[in-house]
Amino acid sequence: MRLVHAFSAALLLASAAPAFASSCSEEIATLERRLDSAGAEKVTGKEPPGGPTSSNSPKALPTPPAGKPSDPAATPTAAGVKEARDLVEKARGEDKAGQADACRDTIMKAKEKAGALP
Repeated sequence: MRLVHAFSAALLLASAAPAFASSCSEEIATLERRLDSAGAEKVTGKEPPGGPTSSNSPKALPTPPAGKPSDPAATPTAAGVKEARDLVEKARGEDKAGQADACRDTIMKAKEKAGALP
């Protein structure tokens, strides 16, 4: 009987595991893919560890849009990408500490620093 209860409890925890992922951890993962993309490599001149990634999104454009961002502050720079990477690490720590609001604020700053990557 105890084995059945233990199995049921384990099954319940396993099915609830995806619910533990925070929205901030999803934001972190999304921004990391952008920072490890071919567009970021084009801006920084350095290939990300493990090579550039793709978003594999059906909504992704096959090529970057022509022209420049309407906001000059959104122009990506190598220094901005590096700052964004550092902020992502800070956000990861805040997410692990359960500081959801701080994590989201840090991710917003990281997105601003990354700029409009090609």
